[in-house]
Amino acid sequence: MSTAAGADHGHAHPWYQAHHFKNMEQQNAANKFGMWLFLVQELLFFAGLFMAYASMRFFYPGTWLEAAEQLDKVMGAVNTIVLLTSSLTMALGVRAAQLGNNGQVAAWCAATLAGAYGFLVIKYLEYSHKIHVGLLPGKWFDFKELTQTNTDAPQLFFSVYFMMTGVHGLHVVIGIGVIFWIMLRALRKDFSPENYSAVENVGLYWHLVDLIWIFLFPLLYLVR
Repeated sequence: MSTAAGADHGHAHPWYQAHHFKNMEQQNAANKFGMWLFLVQELLFFAGLFMAYASMRFFYPGTWLEAAEQLDKVMGAVNTIVLLTSSLTMALGVRAAQLGNNGQVAAWCAATLAGAYGFLVIKYLEYSHKIHVGLLPGKWFDFKELTQTNTDAPQLFFSVYFMMTGVHGLHVVIGIGVIFWIMLRALRKDFSPENYSAVENVGLYWHLVDLIWIFLFPLLYLVR
């Protein structure tokens, strides 16, 4: 499918090629470069949260680890498996887009969305339990085993926990939105071996979401 959108440059080009690019190779390279810049600033954003974790653990090592014992390792491990699986299905969706198989792109996106929703459901159950037993920081913090300490480390731990996992969860929600958008475009048969950068960039974003969780899980649930 072509349009006259490139008439100003004396030639026609495909509908998916922006007029200010000479060809799709240049456009795809620019798209990927822009996405990598975005991912770098996302890493810098999370770096501040990781520094907060490191500093608080340094100042309150004992009670910090005591508070960490209240996390559910099984739920954390299941969520890790769910996200890693969704990363695989997203990668398969990117490959399908590169081959121009829109039906498989839509199917793999649907599988990835199932994993994303599964992750959020498990996290909701985990959050609900912690709030119920009194582990929500602030005036709601009323977990008897941890309120006997002379420091605020337990509340600081759960403040960091809810902030890090909450911001990560927000990224999962954003990922659901963009993956759903890709799935709708695949159903319209938008993608081809020449036009797949949107799927690839969404895949890179989703892999970052998975990568962040791979660091969060051992730091919050496993490191002793």
